[in-house]
Amino acid sequence: MANIQKRANGQWRARYRDEAGREYAKHFQRKVDAQQWLDRQMASVVRGDHVDPGVGKETLRHHAEAWMAMQPLRASSRYNYESHLRRHIYPAFGSRQLASIMPSEIQAWVARLTLGDPGAKVRPMAASTAGVVHAILFSIMAAAVVDRKIRANPCESTKLPKNEQVRRVVPMTTEQTLAIREAMPAELRAMVTLAAGTGMRQSELFGLTVDRLDFLRRTVTVDRQVLTVPGRGPAFGPPKTKASVRSIPLPQVVVDSLAEHLARFPALQSGEFAGLVFHRDGGPWSRQAFGHIWRPVVAEVGLPPRTGSHALRHYYASLLIRHGESVKTVQARLGHASAAETLDTYSHLWPDSEDRTRDAVDLVLGNLADCVRTGGATKT
Repeated sequence: MANIQKRANGQWRARYRDEAGREYAKHFQRKVDAQQWLDRQMASVVRGDHVDPGVGKETLRHHAEAWMAMQPLRASSRYNYESHLRRHIYPAFGSRQLASIMPSEIQAWVARLTLGDPGAKVRPMAASTAGVVHAILFSIMAAAVVDRKIRANPCESTKLPKNEQVRRVVPMTTEQTLAIREAMPAELRAMVTLAAGTGMRQSELFGLTVDRLDFLRRTVTVDRQVLTVPGRGPAFGPPKTKASVRSIPLPQVVVDSLAEHLARFPALQSGEFAGLVFHRDGGPWSRQAFGHIWRPVVAEVGLPPRTGSHALRHYYASLLIRHGESVKTVQARLGHASAAETLDTYSHLWPDSEDRTRDAVDLVLGNLADCVRTGGATKT
């Protein structure tokens, strides 16, 4: 049902019902304006994309907080989302009505993120980080579209800055890796050997307990890590991705190093972190505490200042590649979500195939070349 009626006060009242039977009405000074509005609303009802004219007035902050409450995020991921919302999204759009946010405003906001604001002493944001922040806002607005709070996602047409050229991984040498190990405190040397010999992530090393070690079969099971969220204590949590759950073979040098470590520095015997292999003050190591030790060691060995402990993971990957392991094997050992991720990071480390390409073509087409030179027939 849809109609237009003139009110006693001279205004024109346009009224209609949506597909669910809910009634909507709006008043206009002119009948032509009422008719145009009514035509637009009825067309959206027929198309099946009708949006309640009132719900778009909800603020982005109110909608985003409800959206966040429904997301199945790990504690660390939830903290990062909330941080980006608080620092970058709410200041720009938090008090704005959903329906009022325009695509051009989203584009200008992304530009401010990446260019910075010298007057406000806001530093430029890396293109990759700006992409993450935009993706959060995109998901929030997409949920508003699904809930029919807005008709279209204003983030869909945003042109994001291109990621800066990714530097190729240059693995440490074996000599540098051994030098780091010897320069570390005695209680952390086995951790260096384990990282270089298995490619485990730092948080996975921090969360390793003795029950995950199988010295008989020489394997380590990675199925959790230590997560630290600012304002909260450390806690065991799931690995980074589903693919991160894996079993890694332990080389004998790693087995020997772990056995020696546990003989000198026994695992924690009780408490929430009972069985922890590497511990400090009755609990797990934190990134900050480990970094205070790692950085001076990096300087002592002569590596670039920004070399992180992730370099040990790169070293492990380079060893596998150097000894002929396939992309799928390297992916499985490192716990990458896809082979594409492995190739994006390490493709330049695989041996060059130019000579093999030439040999393959020469082997097949060699007879043709002989034919061209002699003018004879090819062999079959």
